[in-house]
Amino acid sequence: MIRRYEFGKVLETEAILEKPEQAEGAVPYLQVDEAKRSLLYEMGEKDRVYGLGENLRGINKRGWIYESRCTDDPEHMEDKRALYGAHNFLVVDGQDQFGVFIDYPGILSFDVGYTRCNQLKIQLSDWNMDLYVITGENVRDIVRQFRRLIGRSYIPPLWAFGYGQSRWGYKSEDDVREVVRRHRELQIPLDSVYLDIDYMERYKDFTVNQETFPDFADFCGEMKRQHIHLVPIIDAGVKQEEGYPVYEEGMEKGYFCKKEDGSPFVAAVWPGKALFPDMLNEEARRWFGNQYQFLLDQGIEGFWNDMNEPAIFYTEDRLRQVMEELESYKGRNLDLDTFFSFTNLVQSLSNNTEDYKEFYHEFHGEKVRHDRVHNLFGFNMTRAAGEAFERLVPEKRILMFSRSSYIGMHRYGGIWQGDNRSWWSHLLLNIKMMPSLNMCGFLYTGADLGGFGADTTEDLLLRWLAFGIFTPLMRNHSAMGTREQEVYRFEKTEGFRHIIGLRYRLIPYLYSEYMKAVLRDEMMFRPLAFDYPSDAYAAQVEDQLLLGEELMLAPVYEQNKEGRYVYLPEEMKMVRFSEDGTVEEKILPAGHHYVKVPLTDVVFFLRPNRLIPFADVAQNVDEIDFEHPGVLAFVREEACYEYYRDNGYEKDYENPAHFHRICLKKGESSPTVF
Repeated sequence: MIRRYEFGKVLETEAILEKPEQAEGAVPYLQVDEAKRSLLYEMGEKDRVYGLGENLRGINKRGWIYESRCTDDPEHMEDKRALYGAHNFLVVDGQDQFGVFIDYPGILSFDVGYTRCNQLKIQLSDWNMDLYVITGENVRDIVRQFRRLIGRSYIPPLWAFGYGQSRWGYKSEDDVREVVRRHRELQIPLDSVYLDIDYMERYKDFTVNQETFPDFADFCGEMKRQHIHLVPIIDAGVKQEEGYPVYEEGMEKGYFCKKEDGSPFVAAVWPGKALFPDMLNEEARRWFGNQYQFLLDQGIEGFWNDMNEPAIFYTEDRLRQVMEELESYKGRNLDLDTFFSFTNLVQSLSNNTEDYKEFYHEFHGEKVRHDRVHNLFGFNMTRAAGEAFERLVPEKRILMFSRSSYIGMHRYGGIWQGDNRSWWSHLLLNIKMMPSLNMCGFLYTGADLGGFGADTTEDLLLRWLAFGIFTPLMRNHSAMGTREQEVYRFEKTEGFRHIIGLRYRLIPYLYSEYMKAVLRDEMMFRPLAFDYPSDAYAAQVEDQLLLGEELMLAPVYEQNKEGRYVYLPEEMKMVRFSEDGTVEEKILPAGHHYVKVPLTDVVFFLRPNRLIPFADVAQNVDEIDFEHPGVLAFVREEACYEYYRDNGYEKDYENPAHFHRICLKKGESSPTVF
């Protein structure tokens, strides 16, 4: 059951496509305090709180304070309160069981037992919101109802489930050719190479550097003949430069964000001084989306949107103020206090919260200050692209994912989990974030495998890939200035080939599970507690995940570990894939186990009377045989699987011909396909 309560003058975010009628009576479960702009709930001692999408800490969010404030901050430390997304949905599971969605585009906080251990407090910046309270049979039912409310999740092309290689620093066609050549020579599967800002002409959106990529359309064709898709980045800021058509047209038509006096709001990002298209203005959004045509015409079939929180290096006004203040320190003896005041001045330039109060949007016919709708910018940048693709190439699925997001953006693209670091703690964060993102509709997601910032290690990359082969977005991405982390640069080539090859063997299953989760508003990844609610120990386990109805994953995420402890809520079959090609299957009883996992092994667990489709190794998605998969099975009596198979590129998603049934009875050697 879904109840909607409206407070104040609601800013229509379009997170919800069809709003339910406003409910009557008091809001259940929550104490509403309009004067203090807060919602309170007294939690029980054992209550768990799930959700909030892309955020820090554990699957159970209890014990910390979180902010919905899309922010460009690569230091994903435990003391941070916000990341790149704003996903205001949570579920309380305990003495009461209900979901809450705050449809509110400004900055708000969720104090989940931080100030007071047993109090959940939601604090808003103003009192203009739609509040949804959802009840159901169990947590999964509550999530399912919410997912139906917000609309169907984005569906990428099939090739986007292949392995992708990326690095900020591929500066020319030859750099890309080298990546592809090394993968093909070593028979390490690959389907895409990502182009960071280096491919552009002086960091200008919708341009290509003619010196380093002299004939981009021909180069795209060359790559496609090798079954490689190029995926360029698009940034939120448009360079301020006379003669640059995107800038000039945007200025002429008034499509950029403005200050209160109507003058252009100028901020610096990669190209230096830049302007932000008003993504909340429908006409400007359509104009910006049409710019993607430039790259579509050259053969591009996938993009990633970046810097769309929006990130700000500095504004002209703030830079001027800081420069003037810095002059006052010249010649002074900088003691403890003055030294930190001096250094903080420069640090205050980037993503300063005051700067987000300096520009405005035309939003549904009204002039709205940015900070009131801050969390909608990235959503609407990706919406601009998604809507444009439907106009420009309606027959195609185009890959699209974004850094910043709000609930509702999940209909237009996926997200990657931001500029993480090559830290073991960020591998664990990747694991814990998957269910929370699925709850909020973001199914096409994954982290930068191996870590984006800092220097990775061979063992970290191997362990991260061993988990990453299960996430829909599987991309190895690293920052300029860090250790180069293409897998062929390390010693254990056979191990990397084996692990990435296993991804391709799993794609028939992973794609099938993805499509069913989209079409039925389900989660691909779930914590054990969602499926074993009466198991008190399962509720405590946060480093194991269920994938679909068939698999349990228990990744190794600590350095120098030869294995890990695993909790089985029921009897399961352990399946081990080793580098030498052997496959070990062993039935383990419910309970606690220590499982050895050498660096190049991949281990997962099959639930009873379940099977999964399984293919031979392929060098790219086009080579996978989806029509004649083998199976991995744990059969007590009979195991059946609903297999989804289409061509991966068209849009007749619900065609009954795509659904098949694979069954295997005890004692049979080959399955029956219906």
